[in-house]
Amino acid sequence: GLSGGHGPIVVFEDLDLSIDTGQVLALLGPNGAGKTTLLLTLAGLLPRLAGSVQVGDQLLPGSQPAAASRAGLVLVPDDRSLFTKLTVEQNLQVSRRPRGPAPRGMLDVFPGLEKRWTVPAGALSGGEQQMLAMARALIQEPRVMAVDEPSQGLAPLIVEALFETIRRVADDHDTAVVLVEQHVEVALEISDRAAVVQRGRIVMEGTAEEVRGRYDELEAAYLGVGEAAAEGTG
Repeated sequence: GLSGGHGPIVVFEDLDLSIDTGQVLALLGPNGAGKTTLLLTLAGLLPRLAGSVQVGDQLLPGSQPAAASRAGLVLVPDDRSLFTKLTVEQNLQVSRRPRGPAPRGMLDVFPGLEKRWTVPAGALSGGEQQMLAMARALIQEPRVMAVDEPSQGLAPLIVEALFETIRRVADDHDTAVVLVEQHVEVALEISDRAAVVQRGRIVMEGTAEEVRGRYDELEAAYLGVGEAAAEGTG
């Protein structure tokens, strides 16, 4: 029953979504559908207009990003929000929880960062910055990682490696990943489930395979042609 927006403007309304440990849920839909606003609301960075957010058995208070983070819901925003003057190691160190993993432990998942370990984040390539943003989230040992448009501005080969890493994070760290992404086919390849958002409402939901099999409806949702079919099975 989650609704949210910006001030009095409702961007998404009455959404019901669930995701299990170790799953990747792709949130798909055209620009302006409300996907980023939804992630910001889940993370407590925007106020809820109605509804609730729950991680495990814990109901999260609205508009409290620190509470969401403590409960294990961590956002990787589309602008990456790195400390550009701090090195890779320092970015990880300041994000680490007390008694959490050591920064160098992140190199098992993001080995490409090792050669850039002492380089300021602002001097990294776009792909390296995205890897660091995800490593900074992973070092917090999230139960839920919300990732917003990770492929933005990246070359196809880098995108492929990045999405393989997202899949590994879910599989190897028992993390639920909520993925907002415009590269539909790539997102569906690594996802377990998918939901399509159009004009602030979920118009299609199911396994990734089911959504891929309804490509005409998916395309219609992106083009804004009519309304996509009601929620699918699964």
